[in-house]
Amino acid sequence: MPMRLMQLLGLAGLAPFLAAALGVMFLDDLLLAISQRTFLLYSTAILCFLGGTLWGETLPEPTVGQGAPILISNGIVVFAVLAMLTAQPLLAALLLMLGHLMLLWYERQLPQRPLWYTRLRSWLTFVAVISHLMFSVGLMWRAPV
Repeated sequence: MPMRLMQLLGLAGLAPFLAAALGVMFLDDLLLAISQRTFLLYSTAILCFLGGTLWGETLPEPTVGQGAPILISNGIVVFAVLAMLTAQPLLAALLLMLGHLMLLWYERQLPQRPLWYTRLRSWLTFVAVISHLMFSVGLMWRAPV
């Protein structure tokens, strides 16, 4: 049951990415501004949440050698916040996309990951990256010439 729940929540978590990216591509005025802010804040929130899962993995039985996940967890959060502080939507989106990819790369190096989880995270990250690219194209498409 927890595996199925994780899969369903992961899939549901893609909807805000895709809806906001499509909003940036096709909406105007206030709805465009809301889509843009929603996308960047949601991407930041998801990246911070995923970073926090690394911290949580060390809680059941903290041992020597678990410092890296804790440092990576904190580093991901700082990176995401700094991306938002650029106040440049295109740059922030590209940095956040990079953060999602870096975190996936790091997670794939960790031992004892169930294959289903690695596949799920890879697939979800792939769709999130596609949505970041859609968002970026939408911004560039609207940029004044």
